[in-house]
Amino acid sequence: MPLPEPTSSRHPLHHRAISARGYLRDDGCFDVEGHLVDTKSVPFKLASGIREPGEKVHEMWLRITIDRMLTIVDAAAAIDAMPYPGNCNQIAPDYKKLIGLSIRPGFTAKVRDLLGGTNGCTHTTDLIGIVATTAFQTMAGQGTQPANQRPFQLGGCHALALTAPAVAKYYPAWYKGTEPISNATPESEKV
Repeated sequence: MPLPEPTSSRHPLHHRAISARGYLRDDGCFDVEGHLVDTKSVPFKLASGIREPGEKVHEMWLRITIDRMLTIVDAAAAIDAMPYPGNCNQIAPDYKKLIGLSIRPGFTAKVRDLLGGTNGCTHTTDLIGIVATTAFQTMAGQGTQPANQRPFQLGGCHALALTAPAVAKYYPAWYKGTEPISNATPESEKV
């Protein structure tokens, strides 16, 4: 269901487009790429000059390469449009600092320490969260999770809290709630 209609007329000012794509590589690793583009609908004055409507204010790229254990084995960033040409893009090589990190609990705090604030580009660093969650979606169904290991998505959101009805129904072996499991889906029906 889409958002409800706005209660007032409005005029577009800013558009941020973010896309993320995941790929299986021939070497068995996965590439996950994020792309962010900001444009304005009106002329936008920056210290470095005016950006005309539709002209890119920001354009950032981030690619991480992960192994089957969600460890980052390579990383690359590119900054193609920026408010301060010749300055913003100088930080792109620092995104190699992601190499060796695992996308596990504590990942976001490590990223913040390495690339937060003046240690990185705000918008490129924002892409890290996008590519990390896209990594999970990329690997889903690729046979990377051992059958006896708790599915990675459990405990990651409201619907999949270990005490939630959805876990009782679809993942009864991992259910920790107090309500009886009466509507569990048999393993044979799971997709």
